[in-house]
Formats: sequence, C-alpha cells, structure tokens
Amino acid sequence: MTALPVLEIGGSHVTAALVDMADGTVAHRGRGGLRATDPVGMLLRDIAETACRLDAPAGATWGVAVPGPFDYDTGIGRFHGVGKFASLNGVDVGAELRARIRPHPHALRFLNDAAAFGCGEWQWGAAKGHDRAVAITLGTGVGSAFLDRGRIVADGPRVPPEGRADLLTINGQPLEQTVSTRAVLAAYRRAGGEACDGVAEVMARVAHGDERAAGVVDEAYRLLGRALAPWLRRFEASVLVIGGGISAAWQFVAPPLGQGIQSADAEVAERVTVVRSPDAETSALRGAALRASALAQR
Repeated sequence: MTALPVLEIGGSHVTAALVDMADGTVAHRGRGGLRATDPVGMLLRDIAETACRLDAPAGATWGVAVPGPFDYDTGIGRFHGVGKFASLNGVDVGAELRARIRPHPHALRFLNDAAAFGCGEWQWGAAKGHDRAVAITLGTGVGSAFLDRGRIVADGPRVPPEGRADLLTINGQPLEQTVSTRAVLAAYRRAGGEACDGVAEVMARVAHGDERAAGVVDEAYRLLGRALAPWLRRFEASVLVIGGGISAAWQFVAPPLGQGIQSADAEVAERVTVVRSPDAETSALRGAALRASALAQR
C-alpha cells in the first residue's frame, strides 16, 4: 500500500487524509474544528476524532504537520508564551494521540507545518524541478522553509537563524510585526480604518477602493519582499512559493511583494520566480506524508 495517513493541524482546524506516495494524490480528506485555547483533553480529543474518521490501516506510520514551537523529534509541545495551544505545552502529543487514534498507529512523525508545505511544493507542486526553493506561509504568523533539492536547510550562512524568516527584522522590528495577521490589522487601525475581523476583511476593503487598506497592504508586502531578497540571493533560490490564508488575496499581495524584492535586489527579482501555491493545505499534507515515509524506511 502506497497511501499514508496524515494530519495537518492548524490553529482552528485539523485535517486528516490519505496521501498516495506514488503521485501525491490526496484522498479521503476530512476536517474537524479546533480551538487553540481549549484545554488539553479537548484538543487531543478533537484531533483524535478527526483522525479516527479516516480509514487508516492498523499499525501505520502517520505524518503530522503542526505549527511550532514544537519538539518535532520527540513529539512534545513547546507552546509557551505564544498565545496558542498553551495547554499542549510540555505534553507528549505523540504518545497521547497514539493512545487515542483507532486503529492504533505504529508511530506519529511530526514536521513543522511550513516545512511540510515547502516539501509538498517541492515534490509535487510549484517548486517542482527547482534545485533550491523558498516557501513562505502568511497567516497568523510567518512560516518558512528553505529547501535544497528537497532537503530542509535550517542552519548555516545561506539561511536566516534556524531557517526561520519570522526571526528576520525589517526597519528595526521583527518581520512578524509587519506582515502577520495581527500586524496588518493593527496597521489598518493606526491608519484610521474601522475594526476588522481578519485580514480577509481588510483585503475586501482594498477591493472596494479603501485607500487606507490599500496603503497598509502595499507597505506590508513591499517590506516582506525587501526582507526576503537578501536571503533569496544567499540561498541561490530560483523560486519563492507563497501559501497561507493571506495569499488568497494574491492580486493585492503579489505586486508589492515583487516590488519590494526589485527595490532590494533587481538581479534577484529577475532570477526568482514568485508564485502562489494553488492549494497550501494539500501541499502540507503531502509534506507530512513525505516525512512519515522517509522515517518509516529507516
């Protein structure tokens, strides 16, 4: 059997699916709701219930894409002071889910959600055929993956510290204070805009001609391009793939992002293809399956 069971865990949802390792086909996808502020028992229950609805074989190795901070080798949550999944801090999530999922898995192999997204894009998506690729997810925070022929690069002079774009700074402040959901909403409020429930609402106001919203969005993603440009050069990337919830408004994100790269490094702007992932969740599921497959064969 070439299909592997996988989970993709986000701040408000969990998705379970089977991924065919022969061609990356994702089947039997099911989704359940999560609340990142729930107590540990409820979170584990909701994740396990979604997993149990998947027709997975007994004794399978599951791939699990989950946001950090997380100890991916041991399966222990490290969500201290980050405003999400606080009840999973210090919890052996792997052991707890193995006990709850039916039929019981042999093992769960964890991977950062942005890294899973990048791996899926490199193997079967927009980064396929590129030796070196950078994948960025834009949503509640900023996720990133630097891939050299499909291998995640997390240290060395060619990548940011820990391979994390969220640790970069621009104009003297952390990148996430410029381009995350909360940063865009805060900037819009400072510009005199009305309160919004999320970035999608800000983008909708851009579409309806709100100049304050357009100015905030333009500034945020122009700065993102400027912050990424030096690392695209150092890594010698030939493609930058963007995913995450904010990328849904690609027509408003792409122009300033490209202009920011161009203003920082015209040669990089000429050489690097910038593209939006058509389905970031599918790529994350595929990347989780690649993680499970690689470790299961050791």
